[in-house]
Amino acid sequence: MKLEDFDYELPEELIAQTPLKKRDASRLLVLHRDTQEVAHKRFTDIRDYLQKGDCLVLNDTRVLPARLYGSKEDTGAKVEVLLLHQQEEDTWEVLVKPAKKVKVGTVIVFGEGKVRATCTGTQDHGGRLLQFAYEGIFYERLNELGEMPLPPYIKEQLPEQERYQTVYAKEEGSAAAPTAGLHFTNELLDEIRAMGVSIEFITLHVGLGTFRPVNADNVEDHNMHAEFYRMSQETADKLTAVKACGGRVISVGTTSTRTLETIVRDHDGRFTESSGWTDIFIYPPYAFQAIDGLITNFHLPKSTLIMMVSAFADRDSIMSAYQEAVEKRYRFFSFGDAMFIL
Repeated sequence: MKLEDFDYELPEELIAQTPLKKRDASRLLVLHRDTQEVAHKRFTDIRDYLQKGDCLVLNDTRVLPARLYGSKEDTGAKVEVLLLHQQEEDTWEVLVKPAKKVKVGTVIVFGEGKVRATCTGTQDHGGRLLQFAYEGIFYERLNELGEMPLPPYIKEQLPEQERYQTVYAKEEGSAAAPTAGLHFTNELLDEIRAMGVSIEFITLHVGLGTFRPVNADNVEDHNMHAEFYRMSQETADKLTAVKACGGRVISVGTTSTRTLETIVRDHDGRFTESSGWTDIFIYPPYAFQAIDGLITNFHLPKSTLIMMVSAFADRDSIMSAYQEAVEKRYRFFSFGDAMFIL
């Protein structure tokens, strides 16, 4: 398929710059795959589309405040650092700006010396390896000094950093939030459980590749970024039981979907305890094995994420639904409204 097949016109004012005051006050577009019928609801109405015996699968990754501002120890020149992923205990792969100022051996100081980092290696596209030295616990220093790495299309400052975390965020390590989960409150989750719907958690640490554009004209030529995932045997057993009883596995977000589809692909269609790195790239046509429903946000034109949802429904119905969402002034992207495809 061609990249242009996944393009659409989006007025800039529909890109949500800040979250709503209430997480679950967002709008919800419901798309029925079999009939292509579209309904316009509020997110709390999602309860009307869930059934006893279903299972919601949520990604419990927690976003690191991964953007740090420091200065070179020798010259005082300002340096911006973005943590990508941890290679060893205190060594991280990072992006730095300006990259040309940071060579092997360069020492960067953060927070008046509370954290120091020495460049131990260089990589392509501004990538560096930094070895950190600090007092106390690294994540505590990071929470003190770091900022949330908001997507590049968000220009506003985020007054409360926790609003870029899901209420169930637990496992540190993500460069971006699994944004479909931002709509849930603890109260709504409790109400869903009370309906007889089970809620299970997996972990996938979202990488910055999520925001990298697809540059290949032919979708098949795109190389997908890899992300770390993990699922417990307890969760695998629950999902297996749900399927066996005729319940639906409903994925909350494209990150949960990548994890579940990777696991069943690699284990002969079975849910099982698993962890590793996935570079699965889902685009039409694709035969889903793991999920029966998908709760997601609205995605960027020409992105791998809109390709995934187009594979779960079909491209024409997704593009038609997106056009309707634009006409009805839905809010788009990370802090925007939601979509339930079932």
